[in-house]
Amino acid sequence: MSTYGGTDRSTGKRAWVYAQSVKGRFQKAHRWSGWALLAVLFVTPWLRIGGRPLVLIDLPGRRLYALGTVFTARDTIFILLMGLFGAFALFLFTSLYGRLWCGYACPQTVFLEELIRPLEKLWEGERGVRRARDAKPMSFDKLWRKVGKWASYTVLGTAGSLTLVSYFHPAGELWTGQAGVGAYSMVAVLAVGFILDYGWFREQFCNYLCPYARFQGALTDDESLVIAYDLKLGEPRQDKAARKTTPKEELGACIDCNKCVVVCPTGIDIRDGYQLECIGCARCVDACEGVMGKLNQPSLVNYTTIAETEGRKRRIVRPRTVAYGALLAALAAIFVGMMGSRHSLEVGINRVPGTLYQVDDDGWTRNTFLLEVTSHFTEGADRPLEVRVDGLPAGAELTLPPLKVGADQTVKVPLVVRVPPQADLPRTLPLEVTVTSGDDEVSVQATFKSGAEEALEG
Repeated sequence: MSTYGGTDRSTGKRAWVYAQSVKGRFQKAHRWSGWALLAVLFVTPWLRIGGRPLVLIDLPGRRLYALGTVFTARDTIFILLMGLFGAFALFLFTSLYGRLWCGYACPQTVFLEELIRPLEKLWEGERGVRRARDAKPMSFDKLWRKVGKWASYTVLGTAGSLTLVSYFHPAGELWTGQAGVGAYSMVAVLAVGFILDYGWFREQFCNYLCPYARFQGALTDDESLVIAYDLKLGEPRQDKAARKTTPKEELGACIDCNKCVVVCPTGIDIRDGYQLECIGCARCVDACEGVMGKLNQPSLVNYTTIAETEGRKRRIVRPRTVAYGALLAALAAIFVGMMGSRHSLEVGINRVPGTLYQVDDDGWTRNTFLLEVTSHFTEGADRPLEVRVDGLPAGAELTLPPLKVGADQTVKVPLVVRVPPQADLPRTLPLEVTVTSGDDEVSVQATFKSGAEEALEG
């Protein structure tokens, strides 16, 4: 059966990819980087810095905790800058190194290579054994192995789902059964998705659903790193037919062992040229190095660039890498500058809904506001705040309850401003409300409304 990217060429239907295990220097790098990334993924939700979660996306509270800093809804600009920095960093990385992200750091690849495939091999054996058993009718031996394998996937999928949700809900509550129904419903949905993806969908996600694979063509060029087969050195291949009809000195170095094909996790033949389905995992490189090394010849499959295959020297510095680098530097400078001027308090003031102004029985004009203060303090007891309103006419009264705020706390209090009757009182009076805590001071603008002009017209 001829397959391409996990698809049977003759029928167009999916052909299950039985990826064979392979050892080599790049797979050793996979092990180290994969387990390091898994450790980061599973441990991060439990870590705290300065009394705050290291990373937590608090959707109900509309807060993002990141590396000891808390960002609220008013800090959207910071979140936007972080998102843009991540995007352009990926663009720069891809333009230089192609799909190394897919091959070494993508969660899909890391889970499959470091957890799923070893479990599959543990329960069902190596590639040839799995293929032979799957081709036979159901038996007790086949059934118990399948059940055990999928039970392992279920445990792993549930643990992965709990970990992912722990980035949105405190891990201590979630893992001890103290979270709400909504959180565990999301855990269940994600767990089912993970189990089906890693146990069944697999390379189809990379081949058909992953958006990164679709737009990477616009991010790479002839200087970007790819995995390629050396046509000049390898062709024509030494298959059975060629050995019979072609003189040995005219044959290429490729012995047509098919090792580079059977180890591919996406089911492609790298000898057919660069393909969108290639994730740059270097399994084929390790396989070819293992075979050709025994023949005392160099590997026919390597990391290279199109420029190098055409005899040109690879350029790291080129227009697109300079542009991406400049954008990253600008975004980083803006972010650092804005963080340096960021206050430890956020202050907002809004007029109480449905009230513009009110004239009391004594003739004084009243405006009622809601003062909202959010702290970015990392620790400590409630801190008293001082509130000052500038721009009020002589004799004006300011009334609000005592204002205290604790670490990462938001408080709302009513702020009442009363102005005595005046002949020259304007209809709109600009105010500046200043909130002070320790050595930090934040000012916001507001307006006092009156019916002075209406009274004069009357």
